Amino acid sequence: MPKTVDNGYYLPGELIKDINSKDKQTIIGPGLRRNDEEPNTLIATQAGTLVFRPPNTYWIESRRNRYIPKKGDYVVGIITKKSGDTLRVDVGGAEPASLSMLAFEGATKKMKPDVNVGDTVFARVLNAHKEMEPELVCVDQYGKSGRLGVLSNDGFLVHVKQRLVQTLLNPENPLLRTIARKFPYEIVIGVNGKVWIKANQARDVLVLCRAFEAAEFESEKGIIEACRQQK
Repeated sequence: MPKTVDNGYYLPGELIKDINSKDKQTIIGPGLRRNDEEPNTLIATQAGTLVFRPPNTYWIESRRNRYIPKKGDYVVGIITKKSGDTLRVDVGGAEPASLSMLAFEGATKKMKPDVNVGDTVFARVLNAHKEMEPELVCVDQYGKSGRLGVLSNDGFLVHVKQRLVQTLLNPENPLLRTIARKFPYEIVIGVNGKVWIKANQARDVLVLCRAFEAAEFESEKGIIEACRQQK
């Protein structure tokens, strides 16, 4: 179950010490970045409370609704503008991110993907600096797309809070598995709070959305107990 550590409320730029992660493999979520100058420490990039999920995941839980891009994040966004070989993508940040038409698997100057304004994409944040707009790519470090790329227009895009994003991305949380026993669906979760859902029927999507709304007000322990009752 996630817990606040040190009862700490941090401001952007503050140092977070004494990070205790299993095997020293720390996974960091929204609101944090690694401190290369001092081992076993992190730096807050947004104001909020430090939260820890055993064995090794940390993030900042904030009331801020605006997403702050961080290198390596996987995000869901909407294409808002197409100019030459560059796409502008709304990922919920202070400004749109850029996505090159060549940043897709197999893309070349002559063979470009079919991407249009209004499309939804699943992408990885390649660069994120305060002085520059975030840069996205739809390939991994080996140039493969995996699940990255343009998402089907048959899906629905919903928005959830950062706290719920961490719950949904936790492989030990049974919420998504429990719903999957009721009906089949596809889901893509961006750490920016945008979630793409595709199901056979619109009412199934509605069930998922209602489940997410209920989960936002439940503790992780409460969610697990509710899922057990559905077995």
